Amino acid sequence: MRSHVMKLAMVSLVFATLLASCSEDDGATDPVQDEQSAQLTAEDSQLSAEADEASDMALDMIDIAYAEREEWAAQQESFFSDCVTVIVSSENDVTFVTLDFGLGCELRNGAIISGKINFSYGPLVAETRSITYQFEDFVYNDKTVAGGGSIFRERGNLNGNPQSTANKDLEVTLSDGIIAQVRGTRVLEWIEGVGSGVWRDNVYLITGNRNVEVSTGFTHQAEVIVPLRKEASCPFIVSGEVSLLRNQKEGTLNFGDGTCDRRATLSVNGEDFVIILR
Repeated sequence: MRSHVMKLAMVSLVFATLLASCSEDDGATDPVQDEQSAQLTAEDSQLSAEADEASDMALDMIDIAYAEREEWAAQQESFFSDCVTVIVSSENDVTFVTLDFGLGCELRNGAIISGKINFSYGPLVAETRSITYQFEDFVYNDKTVAGGGSIFRERGNLNGNPQSTANKDLEVTLSDGIIAQVRGTRVLEWIEGVGSGVWRDNVYLITGNRNVEVSTGFTHQAEVIVPLRKEASCPFIVSGEVSLLRNQKEGTLNFGDGTCDRRATLSVNGEDFVIILR
């Protein structure tokens, strides 16, 4: 009889433990932790912006190299410094280009780059081309960019300007080791300096949307609501606005008034936070 009672007690204990475990898994949450994870913070937005900007700047290298080779009527000065080795070959109507920045190369706009970019494209079809690209040990201003994708290049969009539409699926490792996955679409329109042959007067507008997932545990959805202005003479975005969304929490990231600097302003719930991009 005593043995039976002990067995029954053990069964009851096991059942109670399983029941408690199921209850914790099914419904128990920490309201404070949930609220913190839902917040759109300045720190997280800075990480998101840095990763997004680094991926855009990396793609700029392809756009500029392609334009110099295929669209500049009379090139007077290359955007790329002498420390960049450009290797070009062709086979079966396909052009292969490698931009080799070596162990460290300062571009004419002050950006510091190392590693390689490999891209290729076929013949021009109805004034358009498809470009495929891959980054190889590529670092832009202390941010590593890995991955590849495709770019649809038009010689003239509805405004008559050259335009490229890139599919982004890139991994960006920031200087502190944080990793961000950047996926989405980037549209770049070349609005000033087209065909001048001088890189200094080139100006671009960037639009599109992307999803930025960061290894610290948050995800941002980002959409350009005021075109981002990129001037070839500056290694940073100089103006424009991005809408950020995280768990239904919205904010805007403003890149300034056209001044070439690292500053951006995050606005959330009527509060402004100054962000210094690294």
